[in-house]
Amino acid sequence: MRILVIEDDAEVAHFLVKGLKESGHVVDHAANGRDGLFLAASEPYDAMIVDRLLPGVDGLTIVQTIRAAGNRTPVLFLSALGEVDDRVRGLKAGGDDYLVKPFAFAELLARMEALDRRRPSDAPGSRLTVDDLAMDLLGRRVARAGKSIDLQPREFSLLEYLMRHAGQVVTRTMLLENVWDYHFDPQTNVIDVHISRLRRKIDSGFATPLLHTVRGAGYTLRGSSHS
Repeated sequence: MRILVIEDDAEVAHFLVKGLKESGHVVDHAANGRDGLFLAASEPYDAMIVDRLLPGVDGLTIVQTIRAAGNRTPVLFLSALGEVDDRVRGLKAGGDDYLVKPFAFAELLARMEALDRRRPSDAPGSRLTVDDLAMDLLGRRVARAGKSIDLQPREFSLLEYLMRHAGQVVTRTMLLENVWDYHFDPQTNVIDVHISRLRRKIDSGFATPLLHTVRGAGYTLRGSSHS
């Protein structure tokens, strides 16, 4: 899944982003309500985690605003406000679920997966395609020309990021921050190893390679429509 986390507490946000990425998801983070509303309204997400109390624009307003605009992305409210009236207000504002802080990450992950299962299989954003390469985000399946491809969780996240940016050059820094959650270059060959494995799995045996190295810049997943 591609998940938006709107949380102003730096420690909680780091915990969420790290855990979700380790679970194989692509995650964007906004540290205040205005940035969160901008991302929620302008980018496609499979789910959102929204804090109730945020600087700039509060969580209830964010969800009410995107719902009024027709955005049906599943939303999990995350808040220290845990009274019955607080939970009811969150759900009436358009939230799909409500989890009270402090929380266990295993429960949050289970709730996110339950929200994901409720989406119709043909929901916008549930499938990515580049030429004959297809990714089912709900079933977490990948196939090329109908042939199933078995990927490890990190490989799946890497391919998802590349497919979402198909035709663009993706740098090492972009991959480190968005797939590995590193905000520095560890000076290892971890990216090269995963790219090499992914290339073998999606390109080996096919006449047209999709995954390319752009010397001195990064990598790109390019189909015929991006030539």
